Amino acid sequence: MKLDLAKSDKQYYSAPADPVLRAFDGYDYAMITGSGAPTGPAYTDAVRLLYQAAYRAKKIAKADGRDFVVPKLEGLWWVESDEPPLSVPREQWHWTMMIRMPEAVTAAMLGEGPVRFERLVEGESVQALHAGPYATEPETLTRMEAFMAAEGLTPHGRHHEIYLTDPNKSPDSRTRTILRQPVRRSS
Repeated sequence: MKLDLAKSDKQYYSAPADPVLRAFDGYDYAMITGSGAPTGPAYTDAVRLLYQAAYRAKKIAKADGRDFVVPKLEGLWWVESDEPPLSVPREQWHWTMMIRMPEAVTAAMLGEGPVRFERLVEGESVQALHAGPYATEPETLTRMEAFMAAEGLTPHGRHHEIYLTDPNKSPDSRTRTILRQPVRRSS
């Protein structure tokens, strides 16, 4: 039977529309880091390389009797500026695109190249489901910020997105993305 993390780890791959606080221990990922607009050639090439590595690992795992469904694409996003992130031109955005890997996958299974195998520990995080186009994410982020302020939490780590739908296959109105922000208690 094929392992499907989206079905076996509902807490990770689901979120209500209203922000909630959840804890996330360490998970292993295939990752690739770069910069530029999410529609630009560097981003497109990076995502292609990431999927190639993930499917290579899947093929090896399947041959060993440990087949799995390649999980959803995810991204960590940041800017290297004191400006509010959404006011920074998209060409100056930085990202780490990633795909979560099951426990049976090792770094060697991803092959050689720019894709790396890394464990990410986020701990306590606020997350919410954003439904609709990426352009309206600021509305969900505003709700998350209000929740963090009310709970005495501050951001601690990079903005994390989990793409539940493929933007190339879903119209903007049907796009679903989990927005996650690691946090810590304000002092």
